[in-house]
Amino acid sequence: MTPSETAQLNNRIRRLRFEQGEITQQELADRVGVARQTIIALEAGKYAPSLLLAFRLAKAFGVKTEDVFQWEGD
Repeated sequence: MTPSETAQLNNRIRRLRFEQGEITQQELADRVGVARQTIIALEAGKYAPSLLLAFRLAKAFGVKTEDVFQWEGD
């Protein structure tokens, strides 16, 4: 198996949005400078963000990147 077949990037974006005052997907997208569709794809696990976007998301929530994203692999 290749690393991409056994590794998975999980995130807590949806949970963080609701824990922090029920921020909408559009509000979060505006804060980090992406389209709402990007937030939808991230929450669904269909898109892995760039490092820069990961940092911007963490900053928007006021947490560390590790609190937003978790990598599970070999």
